[in-house]
Parts: sequence; C-alpha cells; structure tokens
Amino acid sequence: MDIVALCLFLLLAVVVSGIVARILPSALPRPLVQIALGALIGSFAGIRVELDPELFFLLLVPPLLFLDGWRIPKDELFRDARIVLGLALGLVFLTVLGLGLFVHWLVPAMPLAVAFALAAVVSPTDPIAVGAIAQKVAIPKRMMHILEGESLLNDASGLVCLRFAIAAALSGAFSLPHAIGTFAWTALGGVAIGAALTWAAVQGKALVARRFGDDTGSNILVSLLIPFGAYLAAEHVHASGVLAAAAAGITMTFAGSGVDTGASTRIRRRAVWDMLQFTLNGVIFVLLGEQLPELFRGARAALAGTGHDSAWWLLAYVAAIVAVLAVLRYGWVWLSLQFTLFRARRRGHEGAGSPPRRVIAAMSVAGARGAITLAGALTLPLAMPDGAPFPARDLLILLASGVILASLVIAAVGLPILLRDLSLPPEEGATTARDQARTITAKAAITAIERAQHALCEADDADRYTDVAARLMAQYRERIEDVTGDQAQRDEQARDRAIERALRLAGIRAERQALFDLAQRREISVTLAEQLGRELDLADARLTRLGMR
Repeated sequence: MDIVALCLFLLLAVVVSGIVARILPSALPRPLVQIALGALIGSFAGIRVELDPELFFLLLVPPLLFLDGWRIPKDELFRDARIVLGLALGLVFLTVLGLGLFVHWLVPAMPLAVAFALAAVVSPTDPIAVGAIAQKVAIPKRMMHILEGESLLNDASGLVCLRFAIAAALSGAFSLPHAIGTFAWTALGGVAIGAALTWAAVQGKALVARRFGDDTGSNILVSLLIPFGAYLAAEHVHASGVLAAAAAGITMTFAGSGVDTGASTRIRRRAVWDMLQFTLNGVIFVLLGEQLPELFRGARAALAGTGHDSAWWLLAYVAAIVAVLAVLRYGWVWLSLQFTLFRARRRGHEGAGSPPRRVIAAMSVAGARGAITLAGALTLPLAMPDGAPFPARDLLILLASGVILASLVIAAVGLPILLRDLSLPPEEGATTARDQARTITAKAAITAIERAQHALCEADDADRYTDVAARLMAQYRERIEDVTGDQAQRDEQARDRAIERALRLAGIRAERQALFDLAQRREISVTLAEQLGRELDLADARLTRLGMR
C-alpha cells in the first residue's frame, strides 16, 4: 500500500509542476520546476524513495528512447547523418576521455574508472529538456532536428560507455580489444534485436487484425510493450537494450505506417504516448529533486577525506565540469562545421559560407542534460563485489544532478539571447514538397471519387451520386488551384480560408457548449454528449492546427 500511495503522490507532484510551470515566467522550463518541487518534497514531506537502479532504468528509459526514435523526423535525420553521428559518437567519446581525466584530476577522491563513469553519464544530451525550452523560444527547425538525432544516438553511446566504466570499476581491469569487440556486439546486436522484434510484433498484430478483427486498445498496448520487450530481449543476450529500444522506435515508423491502423487508433495512441512521455519525464525530474537532500549529505561525506567538505567546493566542481563540457562541445561543433564547409567547397559549392558564431554557440548551449543523465547515474551499483560501498557513488550522482540543473539554466537563459533576431536562410524544398504532396493527394482523391461514383451509380440514383461527387471533386480542384495559382490569387484565397476557419471554429465551439448545456439539463445522455463532443474536438483541433501553419 505504501508504494502505491508513493506512486500516486509522485504523479500528483508531476501534475502540480505542470500547473506551476504555466503560472511562472515562460523563461523557466518545466524540468527546473519539477526538480524544485521534488527538492521541497524530499526536504519537508518526510518521504524517502529507495530507488532500485535496475528497476528504475527498465521502467523509465526504454519507453523514452523508443518514443524519441519513433517521432524523430527520419528524412532530416538521414540528411544530416554525418553531423549527427559526429556529435553522437565522436563528441561522446571525446567527452568521456577528456572529461574523465579532468574529473579524476579535479576530485582525487574519485577513482579513474568512476570519473569515466561520471563523464559517460553527463555526455548524453536530452531533447525533452530542450523541447521544454523550445516551446517558448523559436529554435530553427534544422538545428532542432540535429539536436534530436544527436540525443537519440548519444543516449545509446553514452550509456554503453557507462557500462564499460562500471565494469572497469568493479573488476579493476580494462582491456581495449575486449571493449571494442564487446561494443561491436552490443551495438549491432541491440539494433538488430530491436528492429526485428518490432517488425515481427507489428506485422503479426496486423495479420491477426486482418483475419479476426482488431480494436484500438490492443494496438496501443502492443506499442507500449514493444520497447520493454526489445530492451529485455537485448539485455538477455548481453546486447545493448538502450540501442534496441531506440532501434525499435525507428523501425516503428516504417513497420507501423500501413493502412491497417485506423485514424482513431493513431489519434488515441498518440495521446497515450504524449501522456506517458509527460509522466515519465516528470517523474524522473521530481525524483531527482527528491533525492538531492540525501545525496548532498552523502556527497559531503565522500569529500571529507579530501579536506574539501564545504558546499562551495561542490558548486565549484559542478561549475568546472560544466565549463569543460561547454569547451569540448563548442570546439567539436566548430570543427565539424568547418569540415562540412570544406567538403562543400571541394564539391564546388563556393557559396557555402561559415554560419554565424551565434549559431555555433546556440548549438553548444542547447546541449542540455536531463532524464537520461539522471537515469544513467542512478544505475550505478550500490556495492562492490566484496560488499564495500561503490566509491563516490553519492558524489557522482550529485555532480551529475548539478550538471543537469546548470545546463537547463544555461539553456533557458542563453538560447533566447543567442537566437534573438537571428535570421537564417529558409530550408530549401520544404514549401515545394508540401505543395507537391497536396497536389498529388488531391488528384488521387479525385480519381478515387470518380471510380467510386461510377461503381455506386450502377446500383442507385445516378444523378444524386454525380452531384455529390462533383461537389467533392470541386473541393480538391480548389486545392490544386491554391498550389498552382499566382501569388496574388493564393494570398486572397489564404485570407478567405482564414476567415472561413475562424467562422467554423466559432460554430464548432458553440456546438460544443450547447452539447454540454444539454447534458447538464439531462436532455441528452452524457454518453451521447461525449461521443458528439469527440467529433467536434477533432474538427476543432484540425482547424486550430491549420491556423498555426
């Protein structure tokens, strides 16, 4: 009963943090509010959460990585694959090596293997943390896509490095050839298992649905179980469960893109995953805040042997680690961009100029740490093989927590300043591709309507079907004219559509209010009001989304 009450209390804290984040200034991201609320709970509520590292990692990390892989724009990921791989692999290995040596020099009480573990923990960036800031700050789309791709892959590479560091700390030995071979197996095996399991699950579910029917609930449940299945299957054969979960998400885009899944199922599934993403990230940050008071006491005890037992030394350590991370990231981003420009000039693109330094600085500042960093830190074992406490565990977790806090604050303050009034060239081809897609889909719809019209006319009143089909095809021809007409005509049509959208929204919202009034007066059933209200909500959401484009 106590664990159930505690889980409900944490979920309530996540809800309260969302409300408080909306009330406070927009520059303050939600993760910082959640950490602060968790710290208050840990300090004054008398609640202490004893975290099992393996259980914590299993429950929270796979679904987050799976969702990142599922929703990341694939075309943009493949287009910027070189930059993304450079950040996700090269920068991570550089960070683990450089920061690990620096931390061991800075904090002699921390063994070298544990220092490498800390460097591996803080190397992954978190797109959710940046996304919370991006809700109020206009981050260029391509920059956001690169950050998303980087975080998806560097979660895996950073946590694989953490695995090697923990193994070295427990055994006291490290073999480079063995590490390379193990890394190859964990990476390739994890990707293969995640992709294969997802494809088999989705195709098997579709086959059953075609033969015996399907329902929305089972489809959503399958999508929820896939990341855990991929993670457990990969870990069972000593491959990377992290990479398996990420690969499962990427595969889900292609395996689950057919017409076997209905529109209502997709809408509800997305809503479920949105809720799960908000909940898991919120719980992680609330737990981080709740752990801080106890971690602070344990870290001060770990520092006592060095003669630096003041809290100011902890702040100095965090500041030094953040500074080294910033220097490494800025230098890597600058070198990567210079190499990309050099290759572009060699291919004859003489117009390729160096981006503004503010863009490079923004890319560096946007590398905020978040849920994965905390999840990785909390997976450190509690004890060594001989039963002794794992060296400097509390200190490592507290330093990682300080890096999370500092990176979030720096991103929240620095990104608006660096991106203010920054003009970047528009992405080529985006508008053309959208117009081309709208034209092709409209023509396909006209063809399908004509075919259906002829088939239906054979069985019933031909004139009625002809009139209805003509009205529908006229709407699609208007769409084609919108794309192919001159700019003045398109601007006028856009204004007309905006007026029509506003009028339709006003009518839909009036209908919804009338439905609620009828239900309150018991003139219609609540069930009927909810059914009709969902239809109006979908139409409202569609028109509102169109108005935001």
